[in-house]
Amino acid sequence: MAIAIVLFLLVVGSVIFHVVTPWWLTPLASNWGQMDLTIDITMWVTGAFFIAINLFVVYCLWRFRHGKGTKVAYQPDNKRLERWLIVVTSVGIIALLAPGLVVYAKFVNPPAEAMELEVLGQQWQWRFRFSGPDGKFGGSDPRFIAANNPFGLDPADPAGQDDLLVDGNEVRLPQGRSVKVVLRSHDVLHDFFVPQFRARMNIVPGQVSWFWFMPTKAGRYESMCAQLCGVGHSNMRGYVVVEDDAAFAAWRGKLPTFAASLNPAAAAPGGDIVARGQALAASKGCLACHTLDGRPGIGPTWKGLFGKTETMEDGSTALVDEAFLSEFIKDPKARDIKGFPNVMPALPMTDEEREALVAYIKSLKP
Repeated sequence: MAIAIVLFLLVVGSVIFHVVTPWWLTPLASNWGQMDLTIDITMWVTGAFFIAINLFVVYCLWRFRHGKGTKVAYQPDNKRLERWLIVVTSVGIIALLAPGLVVYAKFVNPPAEAMELEVLGQQWQWRFRFSGPDGKFGGSDPRFIAANNPFGLDPADPAGQDDLLVDGNEVRLPQGRSVKVVLRSHDVLHDFFVPQFRARMNIVPGQVSWFWFMPTKAGRYESMCAQLCGVGHSNMRGYVVVEDDAAFAAWRGKLPTFAASLNPAAAAPGGDIVARGQALAASKGCLACHTLDGRPGIGPTWKGLFGKTETMEDGSTALVDEAFLSEFIKDPKARDIKGFPNVMPALPMTDEEREALVAYIKSLKP
């Protein structure tokens, strides 16, 4: 009887918790109210089965409890009961799957007038791309990835020369306009997710996937990776800013084109070597772990790092100069900086590339 009472209280407590819990879905800021509906249907179907099954177990524990004179009758099968179970469970499974399949079919079928936004995932940062005036994305291939071409765009494709690039974790979108989100990964499995939009999709390496949504409320919404993608997964965050058409057009008009990005040294302060280092930091994914504004990250911030004395895990100290940085980039496992996990990979770089990256770090004065 004790087990029956505990199960009954579990059912009652679960229902009460659902009614009074403050943990509801975040406010909807897109057109995908159907996503909320499918979540509600899933909750009601699974909740009904949870209550029915547990109350049935409670009834059996009470009705067929052991007692003096209790007899047990062996029944190898019950065709009627089996038919009812097949019908009820089939209806439940259909109720769970059918709405989701209908909504998913719409989710991956964007309207013809939708603008395109490419989202590129890389440990542990986001990049974004818009098509230029021609309305077409240029071709891409991993063999084209370089320090000044982290998107891997084909330099010989004329359709990509006017593509607009966002080499950072924040992107802006116009309110009330359909957006087709095209997804690519440079390394491992990622997932681009903005909770308020109810829109997300796995980003599989070597595969291009997509979905669409229409942002309906202006605001600044946090995006995140919803697939465990390594030690820096929790820091793989960004922002999607939804604003009116005029503000979006003004912001978009300032974005660099792919053609201009092929020569970043011409526009970057500090000379060619610093510009190459800045481009390398972006293409190699360094900024996913090292911040440029003094905030702590997975690794030490680069702001004011050069000339600083760092303490190692063994208690020794070292001056962060050109030699220290170059050797650390070459073999990051050789020394452990106190307070930071030793997870930095040994990235393949030439001596010239390491020199450029060190020059860029040196230029980030406190």
